[in-house]
Amino acid sequence: MLYFKRRTNNKTPKKKGQFCRNLLTITVIICVAFFILIVSIDWYIGTQFNQSIYSNINQVPKRKIALVLGTAKYIQQSGQTYYNAYYVYRIKAAAKLYQTKKVDGILVSGDNSTQFYDEPSQMTQDLVKLGVPSQYITQDYAGFRTLDSIVRAKEVFGLESYTIVSQTFHCQRALYIAQAKGQNPIAFAASDIQTVAGIKTRLREVLARFKAFLDCKILKTHPKFLGTPETINYRSHRDR
Repeated sequence: MLYFKRRTNNKTPKKKGQFCRNLLTITVIICVAFFILIVSIDWYIGTQFNQSIYSNINQVPKRKIALVLGTAKYIQQSGQTYYNAYYVYRIKAAAKLYQTKKVDGILVSGDNSTQFYDEPSQMTQDLVKLGVPSQYITQDYAGFRTLDSIVRAKEVFGLESYTIVSQTFHCQRALYIAQAKGQNPIAFAASDIQTVAGIKTRLREVLARFKAFLDCKILKTHPKFLGTPETINYRSHRDR
């Protein structure tokens, strides 16, 4: 009886191993490239618009209108409700612009997606409490995102040169979007938060800036709503 030795084929496992190594290498390269892209965009937005951001009220150039970017007045932490410091500082900054005659009117832009959540109305009430006449405050109820607020400022309310009000990191992104949309605003930086919560917000901002890059340069994203043009009321010379 004849016996034949079975030949084993070692080429297939070797090929599979090589394929896995190549796939891993490509994946690592893509992840590193993606990380570098995100960091580069964050750096660019964080450095290219600082000359248009003012923190000293005396140095702020005069503009007709201030655009206040909305956020929630209250936040929930550990089952407790607290004032959102970002909101409080933005409202105070906007009121200060009006009181020092750096602007003659205020456009408050925020989320009013349901009848139970109304950022523009809340901002209006708090600005009135700080001495800003209600007739010089205009509400944009469709500012669901920063991009929506900036685009609608021009397309709906006819603004191109105005003053954005928010924290510095947010102003940088807003100015980036505005420039991409052919606008020429400046910004007045509200006080920031130097806490753990502030650090978390700044880390989220890195991804928000990448999203802004995609919206403006790649996806050409439009606001959720535009609508018909609206008029902004502002203080006249005789009212000063």
